[in-house]
Amino acid sequence: MADWREVFIPDTSLLEIAVRGSVIYLTLFFLLRVVLKRESGTTGVSDLLVIVLIADAAQNGMADEYTSVTNGVVLVAVIIGWSYVLDAVAYRWPAAARVIHPRPLLLVRDGEILRRNMRRELVTEEELLSQLREQGVAELSEVREARMESDGQFSVITRDGGDKARGRSARRGAP
Repeated sequence: MADWREVFIPDTSLLEIAVRGSVIYLTLFFLLRVVLKRESGTTGVSDLLVIVLIADAAQNGMADEYTSVTNGVVLVAVIIGWSYVLDAVAYRWPAAARVIHPRPLLLVRDGEILRRNMRRELVTEEELLSQLREQGVAELSEVREARMESDGQFSVITRDGGDKARGRSARRGAP
């Protein structure tokens, strides 16, 4: 028979759960946004982070690692709350938006590779040329602008003014 008190009464302080969830969420957000921007693909970093952390938090709440469902529910609420707060902060304050949702990074201007920007995101020339080929650009001289978007994908504007569809993620092996 189930011990309903154990199922619903938290065995850990709710404040501790909120602090732990906040520290993990903000740390992972920073690492994914700053360090692994290219790895996030078409899913936004905060979306990916929320999915992963909610899955783990919910699993802990449903399994025996937490003896209380309340612990898992509070952790999920903290994770969703931080995602909402960061989006709201980015919406309200442009300076914060630049950190939370960085601007696209220019990699090619008027057919010239901007190597400093490529080094910043660890994009090799071969990766860049591969992305251009996937978008139907045969020669670098055809490119007016190529940018790596904040979600890790490439967008290209050719000299003839045509926008090429956003490319695949810069992550190796991305679909």
